[in-house]
Amino acid sequence: MNPLGRRRFFKVCAGYGASLALLPCSSTASNNTEKHYSRVLLKRLGKPMRTADFAVGQSYVYHYPYVTTPCFIFNLDESADRAQTLKTQDGERYTWEGGVGPKRSIVSYSAICAHQMTYPAKSASFLNYRHAKVDFVNNSNSRQTQDKIIYCCSERSVYDAKKGAKVIGGPAPQPLAAILIEYVPAEDHYYAVGTHGGELFEKFFTQFEFRLQLDFRIVDVSERVQDRAEVLTIEEFSDAVVRC
Repeated sequence: MNPLGRRRFFKVCAGYGASLALLPCSSTASNNTEKHYSRVLLKRLGKPMRTADFAVGQSYVYHYPYVTTPCFIFNLDESADRAQTLKTQDGERYTWEGGVGPKRSIVSYSAICAHQMTYPAKSASFLNYRHAKVDFVNNSNSRQTQDKIIYCCSERSVYDAKKGAKVIGGPAPQPLAAILIEYVPAEDHYYAVGTHGGELFEKFFTQFEFRLQLDFRIVDVSERVQDRAEVLTIEEFSDAVVRC
């Protein structure tokens, strides 16, 4: 094991032990696909994001649970469908419980495509949210038109943002992992607290480690986000937003 891998191994083991010690005694997890990480406040321009700050249809990017792993968050402007039964590539079933916020319209997903791990990079983003209707080829190889989808221009994978990022087109073998968002009505604040579904983080680190080290100017690409995460629009984060 190289020095970087060794550091990551011990850090992950230590972090896992700490998270078990802090995890509340509850039965909220539907199965093993729900994982809890640090409770991280979502902020934009240095201030906590409130419901009114989520522009309808705008694609926002932040990083969680690691400083190098990008996530999407959107305001669908309608209540997201609840109790979606989904399945990971390994066959594990889980239930996505829908959006959060006053209208249950705020949804968040890991922005790492489940096919070849395309992701929003600082240079360009080939994975994007489409709020307006878009034509695509569905899983039955038929042309379809739908709004509120996440479209990967690399290999044409398509996910339904209203239904837990369920795959509705292209070669992706599983939904995007959902990010668990805690909404606190009294503060009108949003916190990322974990993931739900099939994580790809370790494969992501292995495949893109050197690129991530350069982009984020860090050695340990598995460094955890702590306390707060800055939220940017996709246009602010990526130099080029590729739409196909």
